[in-house]
Amino acid sequence: MTPLRLRMINDMQIRNLSPHTQDCYLLQVSQFARHFAKSPALLGPEDVRAYQVYLTNEKKLAPKSIHVTVSALRFLYRVTLGFEWDFDLIIPCPKAPKTLAVILSPEEVLHFLGCVESLKHQVILTTCYAAGLRISEAVRLKPGAIDRRRMVLRVDQGKGKKDRYVMLSARLLETLTDYWRAVRPRTWMFPGGIPNEPISTNAVQDACSKAHRLAGLAKPVTPHSLRHAFAVHLLEAGTDLRTIQLLLGHRSLSTTAQYLRIATNKVCAATSPLELLPRPIPKAPPPPPPEHF
Repeated sequence: MTPLRLRMINDMQIRNLSPHTQDCYLLQVSQFARHFAKSPALLGPEDVRAYQVYLTNEKKLAPKSIHVTVSALRFLYRVTLGFEWDFDLIIPCPKAPKTLAVILSPEEVLHFLGCVESLKHQVILTTCYAAGLRISEAVRLKPGAIDRRRMVLRVDQGKGKKDRYVMLSARLLETLTDYWRAVRPRTWMFPGGIPNEPISTNAVQDACSKAHRLAGLAKPVTPHSLRHAFAVHLLEAGTDLRTIQLLLGHRSLSTTAQYLRIATNKVCAATSPLELLPRPIPKAPPPPPPEHF
């Protein structure tokens, strides 16, 4: 291990970055160094620029993928190497397209969950929808996280290393109780194949893909789709945006506000001007028949 790599690891540990973030940053910096066959300490702004052009034009990476590289290089040069660059100018972030999530209807959610074959996978995905959890949060639930008296689930160290409480509906409590009685999990609510480890997110995503094929739904479905559906269905039922923000664990209200552009009770709140026209809509008169000589 080079001294620069060790220093970067220590810098990330000092700032308590998640293990996943540390691995991503190290991978991106390693690929950057291998591209030029030089230590990053010997590379400058023009090299960074050339690398971003390479990722964009030759590798054809999506802007969100390049964002990871940008974050890693900014950390390396700003924190570990201590360079005083204008990072917005020298290592810019590409503009990402604004997209909206495709939302499943309640009927589609019910149909999809009914197509999940494994009990464990079905309960995990049901929990993602019923409580709005990220898949990484759902797989790491512990039996002790269920608070029957207060009807809440405790999420320990979710995204951003934040704890929070989410709703525990009576129906979800019944589902989790039936599952617990059948499986009797100990450390983790959803144990995986490795002893003392929870089920992997990849295993749940594979089960989700299989259920999607069986369901025959035209809309894309991932575990995160169920979290989106949770938020939109709450909003359509009249839950205020601030409450949804707290349940989802969003840092910024603007992140939660994106669902305002999806919820039907918001999008369809106004009346189309077509509905104000008299009925029936008059049809254009047919063209006169051609004259014959």
